[in-house]
Amino acid sequence: MALTVSDVDRFETSRRRLEAIAYRLLGSASEAEDAVQETFLRWQAADVDRVEVPEAWLTKVLTNLCLNQLTSARARRETYVGQWLPEPLLAGDPMLGPAETAEQRESVSYAVLALLERLSPGERAVYVLREAFDYPHREIAEILDITEAASQQIFHRAKKHVAEGRARTEIDESAARRVIDEFLAAATSGRTEPLVRLLTEDAFAIGDGGGKVPARAKAFEGALAVAKFMRGLFKPSKAKQAYVGGSAEVYASTANGGPALVAVVDGRVVGVMCMEITPEGIAAFRSQVNPDKLDRATRHWTAVDHGEPLLKAF
Repeated sequence: MALTVSDVDRFETSRRRLEAIAYRLLGSASEAEDAVQETFLRWQAADVDRVEVPEAWLTKVLTNLCLNQLTSARARRETYVGQWLPEPLLAGDPMLGPAETAEQRESVSYAVLALLERLSPGERAVYVLREAFDYPHREIAEILDITEAASQQIFHRAKKHVAEGRARTEIDESAARRVIDEFLAAATSGRTEPLVRLLTEDAFAIGDGGGKVPARAKAFEGALAVAKFMRGLFKPSKAKQAYVGGSAEVYASTANGGPALVAVVDGRVVGVMCMEITPEGIAAFRSQVNPDKLDRATRHWTAVDHGEPLLKAF
């Protein structure tokens, strides 16, 4: 059945919300776009005049498409080369979705998206719909074909799992920027001791190269190991320039609502390092360097003003 202009408009009013839900569920902007497009095709094929609440219908279709995608993605990630990390979104990207409450901002943080990989697809769906979009458990139950009580139990279990893996990050933006400046100064000093002082004792660093860019499969753990790795990472070398295609400019930025360093070569984003900064120090570095997961970041980067780089590296 051909859609009327009104039918298309009804879908388009929900597109950004659907994309934000799909991104949180899948951790991939490109897969989120695909899921939303498939939802549109289902809308196009449906008898939309009989759909009483389009928003609920579209959310149910999208969520179930994402659940199927998550199930198959788990199998694919077992053969993924190295560590799998989500696709980062830079500040201002509409796919980040609502950010009015602390819960909404937290739900799309890079650290939480990484932690959501530990949840089952069903737990992830309940957590995202409740925590990020404030759906009542009654509606979540209808979307997932479970009972309201089951939705509540799943949510509390999922929230507990996420909380257990999170560092304490109550630190304001200006303080985070000072830490970033201190970190870059220490990382380029050629000395390990200043870096160690900026890190928590249990700090770790992981990276996702997707088998296309060198990235250690196992995390660096502990302040000293992470400090040595960072000292080497920020030491310029021709080998690094060859991998990224030139000398990289490093900018302080925001990704998924948190502090990040963005490495850019000739306008192309070649790396996004998301930093988890706590009152006790830097607790984690999660670096996305897989070029397949940086296309959207590059498109967004070239469309906005990003100021001057803090340094040239690699």
